Amino acid sequence: MEEEKLDKRLIEIETIIAHQQKMLDDINHVLLEQNKIIDRLLKQNKYLSELIENNSVVKPLNEETPPPHY
Repeated sequence: MEEEKLDKRLIEIETIIAHQQKMLDDINHVLLEQNKIIDRLLKQNKYLSELIENNSVVKPLNEETPPPHY
C-alpha cells in the first residue's frame, strides 16, 4: 500500500518536472526569437540615427523646397 502511494507520488513529480521542462523550452524559444527581433531593431535604429546625423534624410526647413501647391 505504502509503495503504491510512493509510486503514484513519484509519477506526479515526474509529470510536473516534464511539464516544467517543456515550459522552459518554450520560454527559451520565445526569448531567442525576441533577441533576434531586438538585434534587428537596434541595427535599424542605428542606421536611421546615422542618416539623421548625416542630414541624408532631413533637411533644415530653410532648405526644403515648398510643395507644388504653394
